[in-house]
Amino acid sequence: MYGKFKEHLQNELNAIKEAGLYKNERLIEGPQQAAIQVAGKEVLNFCANNYLGLSNNPRLIKAAKDMMDRRGYGMSSVRFICGTQDTHKELEAAISRFFKTEDTILYAACFDANGGVFEPLLTADDAIISDALNHASIIDGVRLCKAKRYRYANADMEDLEKQLQAAQEQRFRIIVTDGVFSMDGNVAPMDKICDLAEKYNALVMVDESHSAGVVGATGRGVSEFYNTYGRVDIYTGTLGKAFGGAVGGFTTGRKEIIDMLRQRSRPYLFSNSIPPSVVGAAIETFRILDESNEIHDKLVANVEYFRTKMMEAGFDIKPTQSAICAVMLYDAPLSQKYAAALQEEGIYVTGFYYPVVPQGQARIRVQISAGHEREHLDKCIAAFIKVGNELGVLK
Repeated sequence: MYGKFKEHLQNELNAIKEAGLYKNERLIEGPQQAAIQVAGKEVLNFCANNYLGLSNNPRLIKAAKDMMDRRGYGMSSVRFICGTQDTHKELEAAISRFFKTEDTILYAACFDANGGVFEPLLTADDAIISDALNHASIIDGVRLCKAKRYRYANADMEDLEKQLQAAQEQRFRIIVTDGVFSMDGNVAPMDKICDLAEKYNALVMVDESHSAGVVGATGRGVSEFYNTYGRVDIYTGTLGKAFGGAVGGFTTGRKEIIDMLRQRSRPYLFSNSIPPSVVGAAIETFRILDESNEIHDKLVANVEYFRTKMMEAGFDIKPTQSAICAVMLYDAPLSQKYAAALQEEGIYVTGFYYPVVPQGQARIRVQISAGHEREHLDKCIAAFIKVGNELGVLK
């Protein structure tokens, strides 16, 4: 029964390998931090979403352990049956304060938050206008909704306006965008998006997964960066990147929207609650961020230093206002070869290529962290230059 299907899969996998697109997973033999153990060797990690360097923070580890002692290991239930603890509400309140919103709902992951936001709120009478480079979770969430779909070119306000004009025949309209686009590192122009939303009577939603904790004067995301508080209706985000690097997602925004999601959002209604240890660590994360802007300031300084030195060396780096630095190589096999050579130099990065990025747009995405020290950055830059000269990338 499985024979022909197995042969089909083997052929497909062989084709992926021959095209240089096969993804291998490398094993980390220790905690996530700036210096990690891979295959018995210490390397510097420049491809994690650990933007604030909190993934192995002692305060978060202690908070997780303490919360397990106080509230147990797991919830064994969904929220509305018997899966809501007082600490879940405490975390939701902390997220609302951070983003200056009215209410928050927790999910197992931001993929679930994006997958569960559209269908409960919109019908076939409505319209979703989505940025062409939005994350796969947004794309999948849109697919689950019967609303009419419009797409505009990445951060292209002229195209967005055209799509808004075309969507005027629908009842309600929502513009949805990533805050920071994860492959390029650019920030969505939220001020201009909100201007167009007000002109054409549309709601606004932004996924803060790669922007929260990173952009804005204190890392509070795109509304702090562009001063669009009160103009964005829905934010989604994750606890799995800047906010401690574990699991868990959230949607935060207007009170009535969050209330409707609690009633009808399927990933919320049919998934177990976030476990107490994750809740405890996440609450501690927001305490840390409320106490001081020190780690965010360090992240900003690290990004500026790295980008400046890499561009001075002659690398082609996409413009970025985030902690993502896309070193463009354009060729998929070259990106893998470059990443492998960098690992030999003690630098852990990943080459990205189709279908993660468009054909002919292969790159190495370098992600800077507040956990990196200046000597880490200097070693990474030196390794990029050495390998770049060896592979003919630098002329």
